[in-house]
Amino acid sequence: MLSVNELEDRLIDLAFAEDIGDGDHTTLCCIPETAMGKSHLLIKEDGILAGVEIAKEVFARFDPTMVVEVLINDGAKVHRGDIAMVVTGKVRSLLQTERLMLNIMQRMSGIATMTSKYVQRLEGTNTRVLDTRKTTPGMRMLEKEAVKIGGGCNHRIGLDMILLKDNHIDFAGGIANALDRCAAYQKEKGLNLKVEIECRTFDEIKQVMAHGGADRIMLDNFSIEDTKKAVELINHKFETESSGGITYDTLRQYAECGVDFISVGALTHSVKGLDMSFKAC
Repeated sequence: MLSVNELEDRLIDLAFAEDIGDGDHTTLCCIPETAMGKSHLLIKEDGILAGVEIAKEVFARFDPTMVVEVLINDGAKVHRGDIAMVVTGKVRSLLQTERLMLNIMQRMSGIATMTSKYVQRLEGTNTRVLDTRKTTPGMRMLEKEAVKIGGGCNHRIGLDMILLKDNHIDFAGGIANALDRCAAYQKEKGLNLKVEIECRTFDEIKQVMAHGGADRIMLDNFSIEDTKKAVELINHKFETESSGGITYDTLRQYAECGVDFISVGALTHSVKGLDMSFKAC
């Protein structure tokens, strides 16, 4: 499996390839090769800043002579009018890295900002907000890093834990079969992965509790009332996670049912980028 750094390197390479292609002809035709300049990252909307470290990598990978002065770090609250960084170097380099850097930072900052709002909504409870695998292909590492910067938790990066969902259970022939096969597989492979299983009904919860072999029960599309009953039934014998159809407005009510986690796909799949620009200064 590729490391986080290797995945990020591949993302940057692909992003430059698709954006610049055989050359930025607009910049090359009108900007002298020797021209030097300075640009600053202007924040145009309140939020949580994310992506500073990967932006530094973008600049360094494209042109190691570029000098980056970071004024605001990842995770900080930013306000309209703030200057987050100043970059000095060849004007051609400033122009050719602008769009990729902004694409990454706007999206990561949007995710961090939304995550922070969800985390604040849960203050005073013991519930933590999780992301999902509903991420932009190729950008998962960055999007999940943005969730952490915003104060959330990563559920799983890829398929690096066992999550038995409805399709797995149905294809396996039921909950008992799915859990038995899971245990046999882990023994055969010498693995000790955490196991989560999705339950759609109270009967399925009871089957899991009677059978064992799981660490966490996911309550899939349970109402708030049924979630409270399910948490009481499980009684801390398993970790609990609520998932499906939960919005910012209902988040707190689910947390007050006593679940350990709430997974929210919207943190990464329905986010608006934070407005910012990269202008000459």
